[in-house]
This record gives sequence, structure tokens and C-alpha cells, in this order.
Amino acid sequence: MTVCAGDIESFEFATPIGIGLVESAMNLTRIILNKKPDAIVFIGSAGSYGKYKPFDIVESTVAVNIENSFLTGGSYTPIKCNVSRETIDIVNSSNYITTDEKLSKGYRDMNIELENMEFYSVVRIAQEFKIPVKGIFIVTNYCNKSAHKDFIANHEKAKTVLERYL
Repeated sequence: MTVCAGDIESFEFATPIGIGLVESAMNLTRIILNKKPDAIVFIGSAGSYGKYKPFDIVESTVAVNIENSFLTGGSYTPIKCNVSRETIDIVNSSNYITTDEKLSKGYRDMNIELENMEFYSVVRIAQEFKIPVKGIFIVTNYCNKSAHKDFIANHEKAKTVLERYL
């Protein structure tokens, strides 16, 4: 089953699950309970912490949920957050978009390369139901001060490039 966030990030061949961590978790759970898919492929856009450039396509099966305040020492979590040192590209998910290049470097130092608002929820829900999961992302912007402006400018072309890739 192919899923996407929805709203401006909709695709004819993908089921929308909602934007952000909470909507995507709730709606994907409902879908799984009703349709019981054999596998889940999440497609969408991502911001790059620096390794990838706009319009690069990246596939991943690993996601984390690390907030910016964790990198600055402004928070902690009792939730286990293992960050892999494997060569696979890790996607970070938060309900907030990173606009500070220093924080982007902090993510890169942890082997985290991309930012997408939903993928962590998708991975965790799929794991809970023991369903194989993968994400396919197109980079729309770098995670810096112009992240939102670049996302808006690149989004339509990025969707077209991703559709051709798929």
C-alpha cells in the first residue's frame, strides 16, 4: 500500500494519511485495521540537512523523532531514541521544520540526513503491526532560513519528478 501525507502533497496512486506525527499515526492505524496491507510505502517530500540537494530522491527504512531542543541541550526524553550508525539514510520527523543550519549540522553529526513530518509515525505504526515499511522522498529544500520559501518554490516540480521516479 502506498501512502502520502495528503493536502498539497497528494498523489493519485497514494492514500493520504494526514500531516504531522499525530494525524498520520491515527489515520494509518485505521487504514491498517481495515485493509491489512502486506507492506507500506510512504512517499513525500523532505528537507535536507545538507548531504542531499533539491530534487534528489532518497529511499529509507529508518526514522527517528528528535526535536531541535534536544540538540541544544534544552530538553531530554525518557523514550529510547537509538540513532543508527549504519550507512542508511535516517529521516527525522517532528511537527516543526528546522530552519537553523547549526542544528542541521547537529543532525548530520548523528547520521540523520533528512527531515519529513510524518515518516517516524509511519515507521512506528508499521513496526507495531509487523508490516514492512519504506519511505521514498524527494528533497525540496535545505533545512535553513529559506526552508519554507524554497519548499514552496520547488514543491510542484518535486512532485512531478517523484511521480516519474515511481
